[in-house]
Amino acid sequence: MAKFIPLTVISIHRTTADAIAVRLKPADGSTLPFTQGQYLTFRQVIDGTELRRAYSISAGVTDEILEVGIKRVKGGAFSNWAHDSLKPGDTIEALSPMGAFHTPLQPDHAKHYLGFAIGSGITPVLSILRSVLAIEPNSRFTLIYANRSARDVMFREELEDLKNEHLTRLNIVHILKNDPQGIDLFTGRINAEKLDVMFKTWVPVATADAAFICGPEPAMETIAASLQGHGMAKDAIKYELFASAQPGQLPQRAIADETATGAKATIILDGTAQEIDMTPGETVLEAALRAGLDAPYACKAGVCSTCMCTVQEGEADMITNHALEDYEVARGVVLSCQAVPKGDAITVEYLDH
Repeated sequence: MAKFIPLTVISIHRTTADAIAVRLKPADGSTLPFTQGQYLTFRQVIDGTELRRAYSISAGVTDEILEVGIKRVKGGAFSNWAHDSLKPGDTIEALSPMGAFHTPLQPDHAKHYLGFAIGSGITPVLSILRSVLAIEPNSRFTLIYANRSARDVMFREELEDLKNEHLTRLNIVHILKNDPQGIDLFTGRINAEKLDVMFKTWVPVATADAAFICGPEPAMETIAASLQGHGMAKDAIKYELFASAQPGQLPQRAIADETATGAKATIILDGTAQEIDMTPGETVLEAALRAGLDAPYACKAGVCSTCMCTVQEGEADMITNHALEDYEVARGVVLSCQAVPKGDAITVEYLDH
């Protein structure tokens, strides 16, 4: 089971008026390996309450340092604490890197990757972009990055530096909602019509091997549908939901059967099984935490996959799922923060990330 690791803040850089880039290293001086596109789940006690929030890593895998982008969210306890109180030299705890928003990289690959980012959705895409340029010298990357205005573009200087360093391998297309750019195609919101024109004239989808999309769910669905309409295979498209849009609570609740008695759950964590009597409509994660188990979790919104586990016996319905692939669900993997048992008994085992 993944454990919390103390990380020391090395530096904090303001990348827009409401976003910071935080660089960290393990407090013991070691390095923390990760795969491009993964995220860190931070734990911090704020006003007497333990908060956990997941933030994508923006560093490349060869950078020998961790970096996350944190955008200030209105009413966001953790993001506001990070902006107002976090400083170089501080120590903060995080689970080891997790997430499956990536494909394998090999030095001998010669591929064309597409990246689509909206707002702070740039953070995991930037990690992938940096890693591709460093590890696959024969590969190319096309980034389509949408923001409200030029002043909202996170990591703008870093992207410009990468473009200048890799002129023939990196193409960046900015789409700005409120700032006219002289070309209507690059002004306003991303929609199916814009994508159709873009894919016919600016972005050759037919030459692309994989696409990575990170942003709000409706935009991701529109982009994925357009990519498939222009010939990209569904399994070549990877998604990462724009997690900061989630308030940290479940967006909806399972409707409990008032006549039900609740299921008996056997929860296996770190090789130890514990039986718990669940209440009707209770999720597996809620039951585990109520019983005092140190079950892993972060967003509690079905977005980050930190809490995933496998159903060994019985069945479960998920309230929502923004993190698991179809093949994972077919293998019995569920998000415990969203999993409600079907029937009177269930056995689950938390995965060792």
